[in-house]
Amino acid sequence: MPWRFAGDFRSSPKKTALRMGRVIRTGDTPASRRHQYLRSCAEVLHLLAKRAHFDDEARDMVAFFVFNLRGIAQTIEESAQSWENRGYWRKAESLRENWRWTRTAADELERLIRQDRWEAIPSVLLRLMPHFQHITVASITRNADWWCGALKALLRSTTTS
Repeated sequence: MPWRFAGDFRSSPKKTALRMGRVIRTGDTPASRRHQYLRSCAEVLHLLAKRAHFDDEARDMVAFFVFNLRGIAQTIEESAQSWENRGYWRKAESLRENWRWTRTAADELERLIRQDRWEAIPSVLLRLMPHFQHITVASITRNADWWCGALKALLRSTTTS
């Protein structure tokens, strides 16, 4: 049955009943945001792998990567909270444990950035690559506008999680 705004009046002309279907929320969910963050991280890793050194744009990319890792951790916490609200605390803790690497990696990268230890960052990024292997980067969908100024924003922020 196709979707109609005005309803479906398929019954007899004398009886005009409005049949309503289930409303499915397909908007912004933690899982869809997590997928976007994962895609952004995979693309940035792909672009950084092609670079020989950290120029200003590469430094912005790493800071953007940190923000995306923090975004992933936030969506995991939202999902885990939903599971806990339903009484599935074991599933919630399992989810948190499986994704704990995002928060620790973001903290480690931010610490290295703040200490200006850019030579140590490639080894951290290499350690993280297996977490993004399942994402195929056939074409780059993010451009420099996505990470431009990310380093400045990261250094301006005073809180580290």
